[in-house]
Amino acid sequence: MKPATRIRVGIGGWSFEGWRGGAFYPPGLRATEELAWASRRLGCIEINSSFYATPAPSTWTRWAAEVPAGFVFTLKAHRLATMRRELLAGADAVVRFIESGLAALGEQLGPIVWQLPPHHAFDADDLEPFLALLPDATHGLPLRHVLEPRHPSFACAEYLALARGYGVATVATDSPDYPNVFDPTADFSYARLMRSHADQPAGYPPAELAPWAARARTWQAGGLPAGLPLIDPAGARAQASRPRDVFIQFISGAKARNPAAAQALTALLDQPQTSG
Repeated sequence: MKPATRIRVGIGGWSFEGWRGGAFYPPGLRATEELAWASRRLGCIEINSSFYATPAPSTWTRWAAEVPAGFVFTLKAHRLATMRRELLAGADAVVRFIESGLAALGEQLGPIVWQLPPHHAFDADDLEPFLALLPDATHGLPLRHVLEPRHPSFACAEYLALARGYGVATVATDSPDYPNVFDPTADFSYARLMRSHADQPAGYPPAELAPWAARARTWQAGGLPAGLPLIDPAGARAQASRPRDVFIQFISGAKARNPAAAQALTALLDQPQTSG
């Protein structure tokens, strides 16, 4: 039987000076203890450093040993795989990243994020061979993939159909700088929220966090959140209906506030729902 779906809320990385000294980490906590501490207060963490340098196999193994059962890492794939004029030119980098030893994360491995540069426009002939490269598993471990397009041309039905055909999720974001694609394209949802504010103790005002809690619950139930625009409503309705895992990461914005934002959203999700 397939395990029950979950909503996991987290942040990008775990090593940041602005989170130390009581801001998130307690005073005196050693840097080597930060992952273990953070992973017991968050549902997931997106590893961003892997975008610049692929961790050694022993590092994947060590990280997996430091976190509790049920916690997952999501990974940003190495930039050499996607920062190309033609995506297929990164084929070797895709293979190297997948075969880097990340299977050592085991059940702690969550979705892999493939981020495209802002200037990379949608071209079906360019994208489809790349999506076909992404494997369903490595060393017996199932893989889930997420594409983060940053060019507005990806906000089209043709892209959505391609992503759905390969079961690749599309990043949902609240950023005004990138396409806001809320149509589901896979059997899980992945959001990167980028608008935390330094003047808000929880990063976002309560009036902005509460809708994200409602959206996360709707995604988990297999629904389409009210108020989020859809590019292809008919395709979205066909893709929706089944319960799905949800990942929400607080990334960039006022980075010092992101752990508080993640914890505040988690607290909202933990509250019992009341029927009207």
